[in-house]
Amino acid sequence: MKELKNMKITALKNNYKPTDIAVGSARSCYFGKHIVTPEDAANWDKKNELLSSIFKAGHHTTLMHYHFTFLIEGMSRLLIWRLLHSHPFYNSEQISQRYAKMKIDNFTYPKNADKEKWQSFYEEMFSYYEDLIEKLIPIIEKILPKFQKKSAKKKAQEFARYLLPMGMNAHLYHTVNVITALRYITAAKVIPEAKNEAKEFIKQLKEQMLEIDEELRPLIEFAENENVIFPEIDIKKIKEKHNIKNEQVKVFDIVDYDFELNANYAGVMRLSSMYLDESILGSFNSYIKLSLSADAQNQRHRRSPAIRPKLKDIYKKDFYIPPVIEENKEVKDIYLKAIDRSYEFFEKESIGLGFGEAAYALLNAHNIEIMEHDDFNEFAHKAQMRLCYNAQEEIFDIVYNQVKQLKNAGVSAASKFLPPCAVRYKQGLRPICPEGERFCGIKVWKLNFEDYNRII
Repeated sequence: MKELKNMKITALKNNYKPTDIAVGSARSCYFGKHIVTPEDAANWDKKNELLSSIFKAGHHTTLMHYHFTFLIEGMSRLLIWRLLHSHPFYNSEQISQRYAKMKIDNFTYPKNADKEKWQSFYEEMFSYYEDLIEKLIPIIEKILPKFQKKSAKKKAQEFARYLLPMGMNAHLYHTVNVITALRYITAAKVIPEAKNEAKEFIKQLKEQMLEIDEELRPLIEFAENENVIFPEIDIKKIKEKHNIKNEQVKVFDIVDYDFELNANYAGVMRLSSMYLDESILGSFNSYIKLSLSADAQNQRHRRSPAIRPKLKDIYKKDFYIPPVIEENKEVKDIYLKAIDRSYEFFEKESIGLGFGEAAYALLNAHNIEIMEHDDFNEFAHKAQMRLCYNAQEEIFDIVYNQVKQLKNAGVSAASKFLPPCAVRYKQGLRPICPEGERFCGIKVWKLNFEDYNRII
């Protein structure tokens, strides 16, 4: 047997310019002798001519090799939700409002707003947030099993965060390729909320890109002048078509196709996303009403795309109340008082500032309506992440409802949508629960789906 002596793999170091990699990769497609390196591209006298030609022709895969990793601080969750996490072509690691205590000095102020008035509002909401945490801790301690009582404060933070405004800032690592960064520049021109903050983001984004590679300038200028619209989405029309009334979740347009739940779905490497099978042939759409907080979690499932209309077009005073708050009068009174105050402030401010800028005052609890599409391959992964008893409660309930409706519709594959422990148990993997010390304490893999019952 002959040895494979001709294979050679070289990992590119981080010191190459995006445009050199783009042109080198483009020329390699047509150069028969050997691969064209970034150094070769940098020294080629027709580099910029080819770069401009392939970019304007829409041949953008060459710009997907290089990735920027941006360290972002002081960006509102409103802008992150609307722009950075509203598409599938990114990776982020962001400060968690579930597990980290928020700070009062961490808010975005709308342009032209009365800063003193907004600061007073933010401080008021933050006071409600802190008060709710203190009131919830003893309530949650009584609910949690003994070995989990130490996590009562973090659980309290998880529920209290619904009272934080979308103007609260976050810090994050955010990684995108060159073409996605250029799309941000174009898309920000028509963003319906946080428009002024988006302008500042784009200004700094361009500066950072040009600092790395000045030869990106013509592409940036092209992106600045590209035509773009923000889609007009008639949610009411879609709801009427599918007879959606007052449901929180409604599944429709089901394409049933069964698949084998095998080791690729059970392992932590998620190899079902690499070795695709019949699961990609099954799919469904969903109408979902959920809080802005839950949708921020939902967006992390990048293969589960959703239509998110302008907030103004779907606005109504509608909000989520966690069950643990609903069931306790004292904390519910605090919660509702904060909710009422936020809507009062938001509606007054929207008159002068406009809806898109005043939207910073909307709370995490504010409900929106989205339309989501899932294929069975992606949803098998989503179900594992969100049917875990450690998942955020609201999104757990949403995914449980989706699976329940698929089961009720007689979908053959619905029995495959399970939490990770149940999938691993079926495949004989150990440990059954992959969460280690975060194990919820309940042997969910032994329960029937109908018997899933989270205590909190």
